Amino acid sequence: MDWQDEGTLIAVRPHGESSAIVEVFTATHGLHAGLVRGGTSRKLAPVLQQGTQLSVEWRARLEDHIGTFRVEPIKSRSAALMGERRALYGLGSICALLAFALPEREPHPGLYRATQRLFDALGTDARWPALYLLWEKALLEELGFALDLSECAATGTKEELVYVSPKTGRAVSRAGAGEWADRLLPLPGLLLGEASGNPRDVLDGLRTTGYFLDTWLAPAMGDRPIPAARARFLSLLQREERPA
Repeated sequence: MDWQDEGTLIAVRPHGESSAIVEVFTATHGLHAGLVRGGTSRKLAPVLQQGTQLSVEWRARLEDHIGTFRVEPIKSRSAALMGERRALYGLGSICALLAFALPEREPHPGLYRATQRLFDALGTDARWPALYLLWEKALLEELGFALDLSECAATGTKEELVYVSPKTGRAVSRAGAGEWADRLLPLPGLLLGEASGNPRDVLDGLRTTGYFLDTWLAPAMGDRPIPAARARFLSLLQREERPA
């Protein structure tokens, strides 16, 4: 069995004396693991970094074997972000969530394209934190946990949607919230597709997506906790937003 593809290196760990097991999020084969011989060598170790875009060739005697990867670098991302702490933390959070949530060897072409756009925006597009928020929303949707933000769950209106029900994941309008407003999650315009450069909107949105990652996605993954890389990224954003 063998195939060729392109993808982003999501995770790497040493294996034996000189090899490495890598997980690559590929365009047509989904999240796929394989052994890279000599992966910890001086030649390959700098290549096998989170976020690196790779051309990969996977080979195995049988399809259900872990197999081996032959890799060629296309684009290094982590090295280009060394001076961008926030972007590096964002990169780590993206990779950790993908490794945590995606089933192996299952294609997700739409999510792959969205992930590539986000990776390429890190450190180069000032709007990338907003793109990250929309990516988390897309990740939930891709895995069957879509939020329904089309209309108010209480009144059916499409106006002044400012909350999300933590129970149903549906939007709630200002009028529909009533006395329950303080028990609802924020719904910033960013999650509705409205442009905003306000960091507070990003943080409000991440509070909401984070709630559903914790209460919907994590239980479906055997109650494993959401990766700590996301909490570190969120903490950094919060510190940067806090007034001096």
